[in-house]
Amino acid sequence: MWIGIDAGKTSHHAAAIDAAGKKVWSVKVGNGERQIAQLIERATQTASATGAQVRWAVDLVSPAAALLLTVLLSSGQQVVYVPGRVVHGMAGVFRGEGKTDAKDARIIADVARMRGDLAEVSATDELVVELTRLTSYRADVMADWVRGVNRLRDLLTGIFPALEASFDFSTRSALILVSGYCTPEEVRQAGPEGLTAFLREHGAWRKGIDAMTTAALCAADQQSVTLPGQATSAILIKKLARQLLDLDREIKDTDKLITDRFRSHPQAHIIESLPGMGPMLGAQFVVATGGDVRAAFTHAGRLASYAGLAPVPRDSGRVTGNNRRPKRFNRPLRQVFYMAALSSIRADGLSRAFYQRKRDENKLHTQALLALARRLVDVLWALLRDNRVFSPTPPQQITAAAA
Repeated sequence: MWIGIDAGKTSHHAAAIDAAGKKVWSVKVGNGERQIAQLIERATQTASATGAQVRWAVDLVSPAAALLLTVLLSSGQQVVYVPGRVVHGMAGVFRGEGKTDAKDARIIADVARMRGDLAEVSATDELVVELTRLTSYRADVMADWVRGVNRLRDLLTGIFPALEASFDFSTRSALILVSGYCTPEEVRQAGPEGLTAFLREHGAWRKGIDAMTTAALCAADQQSVTLPGQATSAILIKKLARQLLDLDREIKDTDKLITDRFRSHPQAHIIESLPGMGPMLGAQFVVATGGDVRAAFTHAGRLASYAGLAPVPRDSGRVTGNNRRPKRFNRPLRQVFYMAALSSIRADGLSRAFYQRKRDENKLHTQALLALARRLVDVLWALLRDNRVFSPTPPQQITAAAA
């Protein structure tokens, strides 16, 4: 008996079908432990009466379905995951134009009945859950940071364009400056002594204070007119700068927490040893792969395919050997290896040499980086398989030298 569950935030709809695809029952249950336990008991009783085995299928593995999956797995149930795009693609076949939660649950159950290649859901590791929440939170805070910096620069351009062009407002020192002085008049009135004292008092980078003061005064000398809306814009800029300073501290605290939690992973030192892979990318890698690469991917090619770094065939008729870039892959994992490749070429080493070799083969910058990212997949998978850290010297040479 297959039971498909259309999961939701407050309630779920479950539909049970038999081996012939005939509906056994369909019911709505609340997203509570007791209600889910009662659903499992009902399924068990139905299966016992007919001598069938129960297999569950869900369309969500997000936090909204966390309680549902935990109760199912802790009671020893077999659960498979039916991707939402598969449900959407089969919707027209099973239900026509109408849509209800009951119909969606029936589709999920039917797909699970007909397909034997669906991924089985397993209990999520506590560390993976923690890193998932932390990296997701950091991404949200970073989005607020970028949006805030862009808004501040736009406001500052409207009243003091010379000052906006003089500093990088993704740095704390520049934000400290405009949190106190952001109009030509304020900068001129403060003078060198006032600006220097303010920057020192509020924790600006001490070695750069003199240069910042000179640049701010130079910008103020270039503008003598007052632009429309200056008073209100100045209030908003100072308020926004203070918010961004708080966000900067929040990002740093979150990064420290992610680093501490990531380094508690038993293979964190191996992941971090890969050129270009730091704690942030390492944490994202653990989240994207579920924490245990060797269990999830039997060889490096599967990991590369999951990351969208392996070509897929596009053969038709007599046309064979035709490959193209994949369209369906784990984009966060691809981003991890792409950023690792980008970071690794900043210093001399094997990665930079590999990248340069691809450039010498007339590859574009992006093509060379993707080729390097694909190579990093192979290297990291081998390191995790052998449980050893990265070394520029191949292990065969090390063994031969020792002999």
